[in-house]
Formats: sequence, C-alpha cells, structure tokens
Amino acid sequence: MDTVQETTLGSSGLRISSLGLGTVTWGRGTDAAEALGVLKAFADAGGTLLDLSPQALPMAGELLAKFPRGQFVLSVTSGVDLLAPLGRRVDCSRRALYLSLDEALNLLGVEAIDLWNVGHWDAHTPPSEVSSAIEAMQFQGKVRYGCLRGYTGWQLAVTSSPAIAAATSAYNLLERAPETELIPAAEHLGVGFIAGAPLGQGVLSGKYRAGGYPVGSRGAQPTDYADIHGLINGSDAVVEALRTAAVGLGISMATAAMAWARTRPGVAAVMATPRTVQQCAELIASQEVAFPRAIAHALDDVTL
Repeated sequence: MDTVQETTLGSSGLRISSLGLGTVTWGRGTDAAEALGVLKAFADAGGTLLDLSPQALPMAGELLAKFPRGQFVLSVTSGVDLLAPLGRRVDCSRRALYLSLDEALNLLGVEAIDLWNVGHWDAHTPPSEVSSAIEAMQFQGKVRYGCLRGYTGWQLAVTSSPAIAAATSAYNLLERAPETELIPAAEHLGVGFIAGAPLGQGVLSGKYRAGGYPVGSRGAQPTDYADIHGLINGSDAVVEALRTAAVGLGISMATAAMAWARTRPGVAAVMATPRTVQQCAELIASQEVAFPRAIAHALDDVTL
C-alpha cells in the first residue's frame, strides 16, 4: 500500500505525489548508488514528483533508465545558473530558458518535461515573455505544465497564465512569509503551491543544535554555508519548540517538521531533499502523521 498520497496540482489535471523528492545533493554528498536507493524507496512508497537540480541531470538520466518510462513526474528548473558570476546568475529571457530546456531534455533522454520551473523572478525580463515562453514550449510538446519558483504573490499574479499550474517557494517553521501573500494568491489563481525546504536546509532536523556543522551536512559545504548559517541565527526557540513537539509525538524532528508543512492550508505538496535512504524513510513517515491542532497552535506562538 502506498504511503505517499496522490494529489491534483491546483486547478490543473496534473496528478503528483504529496511528497516530492529533491535532488540537490546528488553528486554533492549523495553518490549514484545511494541516489538509486533513495529513488527506489521513494517510488516504493508511492512517490512520483521528482525535482531534478541542474547538476543532478546527468546522474538522473542514468538512474531513470532503471525505472518504467513515465513512472515519475519530472520537474526541471531553468533560468538560474549558480556557477555564473554574481549579478548574472538569473536570466529568464526566452533565449536562456529555451537553451536550458533543450539541454535538460538531451541529458535526461526524454521528449518532454512534466513540470517546467522558471527558477526566479527576473526584473530584466517582462512577465509576458516568461509566460509566453512556457506557453510556446507547451504548444510544441516539450513542456506539459509550467511552474514559477521563488515568486512573490504579485509576481505570480502578473505572470499568471493557463499554462502555469504551480508555484513553489521555501516554506517552513523558520520561513512563513508565503502565508501572507503567495499562498493566498496561488489559491485565488487556481495555482498549486509546493512547499520547498520544509526542513529549513536541515536546521529543523536538529542536527545543528549542539553547535558547529557535522561532517557531511549541507552546512559543512562552502556553497551552502551562508544560507544555512543565516537560518541558524535566531532559530533556537523554534528548534526547541519543534523538538518538544517531536518528543511528544514520538517521532523525529525531521518527520515533525515535514508533517507540519504538509498539513498547512493551501499546500498541495512538500518538496524535500534526503541525502540518504534513512533520511528518505523519515520523510516518508511524515505522510502518516496526523499533526495535532494544539501543537500547531503552540508552534505558532514561537514562529508568528
């Protein structure tokens, strides 16, 4: 029996699993053998939504060949190059989006991407150019649905199009800003909201409670240090409140953080990135947790 439930994304007909699997650690701490184990555990639990980071595409192309074609809902992001110099990392022009999409299709060996993400709001590209680019690729059959990543509510509204089925942004107990604008805008527009980074880059798993950055953790990686360090600052009260809740429920902090995000109003799916099979099991376990309203209200007291 599947543990991960299926849901429909917004007002579209796209069916996805309520738990999405991120791949940002593939090739950066998660080797091919471990990634395959994670992918199998995810699939065995009924998971279908697979978010493929740019650096994970070559590995993903090889691993997906081991599964039935069409088993996963493939999500790919274009428009952001984290290796480019500062000030030039975001380019969501039609040209850049098309080049990135073609590269992803070639690396994965597929004809179409199920959920094509525009990776960031680009102040230098008109919203109409972004939406028309998604519509054109949908018409050509290279893209089935569009998604906007990291947009605010008003940015989603001015870029809105029938081709855009989803919006995704970081959303967790340390980052609740989407509640004020993005989630209500998505609901109004019939766009499904996917909550990213539900563990707050690992901070809500409790791994940084003792101070320092454990070997192998994302916080120990130079590329992630700044983002994670920023979340750790001022997080003590939230982390301790979550730990108390997890102990009371008899589950891990990671499972509790995932369950909180999954059960929030307006959330269609939660996207998390387990580095190991064990971490994947914790995330899957969150799908069966009924998060008590009283505990959710208690966590509101320290996060709102």
